[in-house]
Amino acid sequence: MIKEELMAQAKEAMDYSYSPYSKFKVGAALLTKDGKIFLGANIENASYGLSMCGERNAIYNAYCHGVEYDDIEALAIIGDTEKPVSPCGACRQVFSELLPKNTRIYLGNLEGDIKETTVSELLPYSFSGEDL
Repeated sequence: MIKEELMAQAKEAMDYSYSPYSKFKVGAALLTKDGKIFLGANIENASYGLSMCGERNAIYNAYCHGVEYDDIEALAIIGDTEKPVSPCGACRQVFSELLPKNTRIYLGNLEGDIKETTVSELLPYSFSGEDL
């Protein structure tokens, strides 16, 4: 699957966003090596700290369906932003533990701009279980 196809899946996931406070919809699509796709969208809460980002929802959705660390191929994230959307620090930390370091991460916007990166590039000095 090419990155544009995965980004299209992430865009469809935006429809599932519950974002009445920020009005900022984010969609994500995680691709496994066997071609399965797991979607996620951001879900907000009036108590903002209880909100969940779309990309973490996609990752957790995959794990809840039996996907394992080494099964993951790529993750696409999209938002209505001027430049390709960028994941927050909490998401980057989750990526560093639940996605292989070389996982392709596609960051996009509704204009069709896509930036390709990896988990390692997004958080080069991550905190891990090895640091405990």
